[in-house]
Amino acid sequence: MTTAEILAAFPRMSALVVGDICLDRWCVYDPAQADPSRETGIPRIGIISTEVTPGAGGTVANNLAALGCGRVSVLGIVGDDGFGYELRQALKARRIESDLLVNTAGRQTFTYTKLLNASTGEEDQPRVDFICTEPVPAETEKQLIENLKASWQAFDVILVSDQAETETGGVITPGMRSVINDLGAARPDKVIWVDSRLRAEHFRHVIVKPNQREAEEACLRAFGEVDFVRLRERLQSKLLLVTHGRDGVLLVRDSCEPVWVRTRPVENPVDICGAGDSFSAGAALALAVCGDPVRAAAFGNTVASITIMKKGTGTASPAEVLAATADK
Repeated sequence: MTTAEILAAFPRMSALVVGDICLDRWCVYDPAQADPSRETGIPRIGIISTEVTPGAGGTVANNLAALGCGRVSVLGIVGDDGFGYELRQALKARRIESDLLVNTAGRQTFTYTKLLNASTGEEDQPRVDFICTEPVPAETEKQLIENLKASWQAFDVILVSDQAETETGGVITPGMRSVINDLGAARPDKVIWVDSRLRAEHFRHVIVKPNQREAEEACLRAFGEVDFVRLRERLQSKLLLVTHGRDGVLLVRDSCEPVWVRTRPVENPVDICGAGDSFSAGAALALAVCGDPVRAAAFGNTVASITIMKKGTGTASPAEVLAATADK
């Protein structure tokens, strides 16, 4: 299939992003406003403007919507707080459904706060992250599982975003992961695509997409050596995709030699934040349309090559993807 044919199918597709849906707050501060506090003498960071966007799994959803996916929904946890309100509004503005989010009182919304210097445009201060380190409440986990079981069959693509870098507190609990593994075993024909920073080796029967570092660390935790073929066998997965940044993607499949899908080189990328998420959005959708992992990975590479030339967690439009592709 050509790129144009793949893109033309996206409006008929539906995708559900399951996992850590967070809020990105891009706060611009004025260095000239760093007057010391009268009470403590500590210099302040004077925020003069703020932009909010969906982050983590929300970045995946944002990319799906920008690519023209007909229906995009997210399933995760949101706190009963101001950041939760901002997250829902940011999702709504991008036509991303949020009705499967589970409100949890007493839990703060997972939020990344990034401080940008107004004079330079650079992020040059420590990030302020609102994270969750306590286990997900049992009732919340139960509702998450119920929402997933009740809704997953209505979507063409399921993307799992296991982004929490804490032992506990993330949406993809052992219970959620068990359900996802069962769904993969029950429907091997469906694209169930997992991106897990710290727990890739625990998934089964699903497509897994770690980056090189995450895949190597998963191998070492699982069996003490780096062997991507063995990792795919352990996962009982039909497809393991290991992204290698500017070198492209290594595809590891059953009964096939690993295959490299190279990406077009991009000199001086503006911001690589969110590149893996944009790759996942494009590649997973394309795979559901064309069924060809190599073609899908190439499509995902194109999407990522566009987003890394934009500040923040950028997206790629269908027009931009077509312009960047030879086989229009």
